[in-house]
Amino acid sequence: MPPRTMRDRMLDVIQGRLPDRVPFVVYEGILGREELVAALGAGRAGILRWGAIHRVEHPNCRFDSQEYEVNGARWRRTTLHTPAGTLYQERAFESGYGSSSIRKHYVQQAEDYPALWAYLEDSVILPDYQRYHRDQADLGDDGLPLAAVERTPWQQLWVQWVGLGHLSLHLADCPDRVAHTIELLRRRARRIFEVARQSPAPFIDFPDNITAPAIGPHRFQELCVPLYDELADMLAERGTPVFVHMDGDLKPLWPAITASKVGGIDSLSPTPDNDTSVAEAAAMWPDKRLWVNFPSSVHLCPAEEIRAEAEAILSAAGHTGRLQIQISENVPHYRWRESLPAILQAVEAFVP
Repeated sequence: MPPRTMRDRMLDVIQGRLPDRVPFVVYEGILGREELVAALGAGRAGILRWGAIHRVEHPNCRFDSQEYEVNGARWRRTTLHTPAGTLYQERAFESGYGSSSIRKHYVQQAEDYPALWAYLEDSVILPDYQRYHRDQADLGDDGLPLAAVERTPWQQLWVQWVGLGHLSLHLADCPDRVAHTIELLRRRARRIFEVARQSPAPFIDFPDNITAPAIGPHRFQELCVPLYDELADMLAERGTPVFVHMDGDLKPLWPAITASKVGGIDSLSPTPDNDTSVAEAAAMWPDKRLWVNFPSSVHLCPAEEIRAEAEAILSAAGHTGRLQIQISENVPHYRWRESLPAILQAVEAFVP
């Protein structure tokens, strides 16, 4: 039998087989393949590359971007032109990983919503399976494309379009406009689900960035879980699980997650950084894969403590066949060359 590759091991977890070794995987945007191989050696860590199985065309709308500097830092202003008006977003970038945060969202007041509606109504959802095939061919035995649909409506609104502060005010001041936007986003999601149903991807991911304080149990149950379950039902006949990127505090959402048809938690960020331990997750969710982000704060510890934390994660869930340890949140740039080898030593010494 040929030796198992990292892609094989990742697929074992996704498809319900016991891997010969718990996969250790890195999001490609955090570390490039050349950096990973230089630090760890070839074939020892897998790669997840963010991608999609759909694309969006908007014949009557367009985005324009302008780069500039603020106190030496890189910023970007993106303007959305629609038949109903113009909106703009401002985003600031950090120098280490090039990641960014929104400093001004597109929608600031009630009068901005019609322009967003015009964009959403203008969007044409099309398959883009060739992108997936290109990514998989490029990654080869090293990893998998992370085929993502869009965030669910509430998550899109507060993360991408409106911001949590303004969205909270709009729920009080213009709830009808918020509700209409959610309905438009829900219809758009269902068009993307139809593309996902026919896609070649062995799993589909919602990049939702779930954290309980930003959504609460009621909205999570009302606005997220039904869409997770709907897509899970559509994909069940071909055995394709649905993953959700849940990288925050989850304890208030435990009952809803347990009852959902979500097949995997992507970037589960456990204690000591957040409120759900790997042991608790493994016990509560025996039907769900656990892609555990190694706790970001622990990268700052000495190597022996880093390895001990990895061993604790492995002890809690490594025998289930459902565990993947990954680096899916930013690591302090000056620490990964020491921390990743320590994690890998624990992973390679562990026998499932």
